[in-house]
Amino acid sequence: MPLELIKEVNGVPEVEPLNKLHRVSFRSLQPGCDYSKKYIQGKLSHISSLTGGGNRTAILKIGLQEQENADSEINTINVLFFGKLAKDCAKVFYDGDTIAVAGFIVLSSSSSTSKDGEHCLFLKAFEDLKSTVYVYVKSVINISAESMSLAPAAHYVYTPLNELKSGMIINVYGVVKFFKPPYLSKGTDYCSVVTIVDQTNAKLTCLLFSGNYEALPMIYKNGDIVRFHRLKIQVYKNETQGITSTGFASLTFEGTLGAPIIPRTASKCFNLTTKDHKMVETLRAWASTNISPSSTLVKLCDVQPMKYFDLTCQLLGKAEVDGASFLLKVWDGTRTPYPSWRVLIQDVAFHGDLSHIHRLQNLTVDILVYDNHVQVAKSLKVGSFLRIYSLHTKLQSVNSESQATSLALEFHLHGGTSYGRGIRVLPESNSDVDQLKKILECASLTANQCSDACQSEYEDSSYPTSSGSVSLYEVERCQQLSATILTDHQYLENTPLCAILKQKAPQQYRIRAKLRSYKPKRLFQSVKLHCPECHSLQEVPHEGDLDLILQKGAANAPDTKLQNTTLYDSKIWTTKDQGERKVAIHFVKNNGILPLSNDCLVLIEGLVYSLSIGGTLSEICKLASKFHGVIPVRSGREDLELLDLSAPFLIQGKVRHYGCKQCSSLRPIQNLNSLVDKTSWIPSSVAEVLGIVPLRYVFVMTFTLDDGTGVLEAYLMDSDEFFHIPPSEILTSDDLQQNMEMIMDLFCPPGIKIDAYPWLECFIKSYNVTSGMEQKICYRIFDTTVADDLI
Repeated sequence: MPLELIKEVNGVPEVEPLNKLHRVSFRSLQPGCDYSKKYIQGKLSHISSLTGGGNRTAILKIGLQEQENADSEINTINVLFFGKLAKDCAKVFYDGDTIAVAGFIVLSSSSSTSKDGEHCLFLKAFEDLKSTVYVYVKSVINISAESMSLAPAAHYVYTPLNELKSGMIINVYGVVKFFKPPYLSKGTDYCSVVTIVDQTNAKLTCLLFSGNYEALPMIYKNGDIVRFHRLKIQVYKNETQGITSTGFASLTFEGTLGAPIIPRTASKCFNLTTKDHKMVETLRAWASTNISPSSTLVKLCDVQPMKYFDLTCQLLGKAEVDGASFLLKVWDGTRTPYPSWRVLIQDVAFHGDLSHIHRLQNLTVDILVYDNHVQVAKSLKVGSFLRIYSLHTKLQSVNSESQATSLALEFHLHGGTSYGRGIRVLPESNSDVDQLKKILECASLTANQCSDACQSEYEDSSYPTSSGSVSLYEVERCQQLSATILTDHQYLENTPLCAILKQKAPQQYRIRAKLRSYKPKRLFQSVKLHCPECHSLQEVPHEGDLDLILQKGAANAPDTKLQNTTLYDSKIWTTKDQGERKVAIHFVKNNGILPLSNDCLVLIEGLVYSLSIGGTLSEICKLASKFHGVIPVRSGREDLELLDLSAPFLIQGKVRHYGCKQCSSLRPIQNLNSLVDKTSWIPSSVAEVLGIVPLRYVFVMTFTLDDGTGVLEAYLMDSDEFFHIPPSEILTSDDLQQNMEMIMDLFCPPGIKIDAYPWLECFIKSYNVTSGMEQKICYRIFDTTVADDLI
């Protein structure tokens, strides 16, 4: 045998094949001598990649280090192996192995010299020279192929993913976070992309190539555990990645806790020790608590439109539809929530038992696969068990004789490999296949007993209905422009409301529906005050209530000690009709100079109710129309203070700015000095220096949406993005109120049927709300605006 593996037990070889040979030291080697009956021995210090020479002969170069003469100047020598011997050695050599080589020739290298100026020596070994290589291994698991006497259970070292460096050739264990099933690359090799993680929380993406499809990792789902040997580490675009190197090998294990530790591999020569069992069990336990289980594996009974998912199924039939698409008829023993779309196969060659498919009735679905997946689909055997990755569903309209317009669920496997898209055949020994077989057996018995009446009843009842009269898929729906448009998420596909209502939160959807009704009908009641920090909603104070609040704050007379400061100049008036009460107006200066009235901020205190002027609020509003802004204040112990935040902290023109009582922490008025620009008086800047969290004016409405498949209530909270109308101004502007009423009348026209309403395209998010002991799912409209031609 050119390559022999010698088993060691407690460091002692079980056999001594070198007893009849003479061992020579590295320092005694000389070119031209006969070494056919002699051998050298050392530890493998380095190994190069397997290469081809000028005549394409395989060449493997290694370095051996002599342990006994470690202090000698000549204690390392290079050995070159050629041909089949080189290929066999590349499969079993690992750093640190003890290796003996017998039957070699010694040559002098002219391209390199030692420190003494003498030429360095190297050894050549190949089968024609009757060279023999002996590798000492710790244990043995299998008998090897023809050129090896044993297969080793070598002592491997596994590198944590957070210790990887470019240029390393390593062994690793990891949990699969993402993978692409093997696919044909642009060259002649197959490629697979695998992303793994381990207990260090580091991530590594591996690009694996092989001319043999079966040589790539047999990964069936995220959460599987892989073992890679001789993985090369490199850095590409600042990202660390792993690639295959000479002798790359892999094992895959199921990631489920408690599952049998059975490796998946096409190789007949591999080792599996108790250390490997512990590694797999440790990773399983870690992954069970640190990695969320994959939710992409879905049964047909749980599929929803406009989703991507993975499906485990059995192939019942197949047919070529055209050059770019291929039909697969599959089932998993469950029935889809919607009728499945059927591909016409009358004029195509079909492979499969149509009578059996007919007996299964609506338990089968038709899947169309495209582009690069067609060749894989053609090679599949009817009856095989499949896992189809990133399968796409669409809910489409179908015209039939019995119903003018109905819904059907389509299944598509699009071209390309994005998001792991592909098909993999599962072995019958797979645990998921075992479970699937039991479901299929039970479903088959039930299907055989099902009558035609049952089938008819299912078909009649399985179409989703709406409580309204929206025509579901009229031609007008595809052609009519929407009265609203999306400001983001245009890449999303529309999802029917019936599908949304069946799904858990949180999710996000693009929808196309009509506005059946809305609340409140009196649109001015939709204006609220919203706190961005505590998310509370408040009613806008009524003018009568606000007048009382302002009068209460003006009960105390102005303090003369707090007048005429570096911040403001003060002016005092004494009223004649209110018991000669004093009113103070403080004019805020800009760099010590009073600005013009339209740039000037005034602080007002002491103004109380007057029958002649109609009230405190009315008088303050008159001042706000003449000056840049008004802040109602009162005298405190050391400084002017803001009134209770039930009153506005700033009034500019007709707009009143309020603050949140719960989130604000009021500061003295003198803090206005910290503002550099004392002419623009931006409300948010004023609020910040005074310790106020400003409330936002928002529209809060409930839209009842109907798309013909279902009815859904969605909540709208809009500052000015949806209507393009500032809610802070609508309360005081008749024109803006009329504009909003016009928009709502266009969305929901009074006096006509809902079929004539315009379509609204919206982006909505679902979320969970807990009220007492009850939890419900609510929906809110985001990133949507009224179309420009309606504004």
